[in-house]
Parts: sequence; structure tokens; C-alpha cells
Amino acid sequence: MRRLFFAALFQQVRILWPVISGILVIMVGFGVVIGQIEDWRFGETVYFTFVTGLTIGYGDLAPKHTLARILALVIGFSGIVLTGLVAAVSVKALDAADRANRTD
Repeated sequence: MRRLFFAALFQQVRILWPVISGILVIMVGFGVVIGQIEDWRFGETVYFTFVTGLTIGYGDLAPKHTLARILALVIGFSGIVLTGLVAAVSVKALDAADRANRTD
């Protein structure tokens, strides 16, 4: 069953990879712009981007400039879409593995 799940998961990820990678590029790109605006180090920028994108939001780094805040909103919404895609792909893979297991 596990093998069927991972085979279906990789098939789904391969199909949606252009969308997933596009969302990741947007998130990281906007994160780099925010880091430049806020004068953060690269590590802080990547950390802020993924904490915001995963909607964790610890609050230890927060943009002060209006443009950076707007871009942070875009990162947050992109993270929600990315999370939804990951959940949808996982459910689809589970369903495909279950159907394949029933026919065996």
C-alpha cells in the first residue's frame, strides 16, 4: 500500500510541479524583495519567507515598510494555496493507492 501511495504521490507531484515550483519562486522572490527593503540578512529573509508562507508567523521578524507588508500578505496567501495543493495531492494519491489496492 505504501509503495502504491508513493508512486501515485510522485505522479501527482510531477503533474503539478510547474504550479508548485511557480508558487515557491513567487514566495522566495517576494521574500528576497522584502529582505532588501527591510535590510535583513539572507538567512533571516528565507526564515521569514517560510514562516510566513507556512502561516506560522512567530512575529520575531516583521516588516516595517508598507510595500514589504503587502508582499508579506502575498507570501501568506501563496503559502495557503501551496498547503492546499499539497493536501489535495496527498488525498488524490491516497485515493489512487486505495483503488489500486482494491483491484489487486
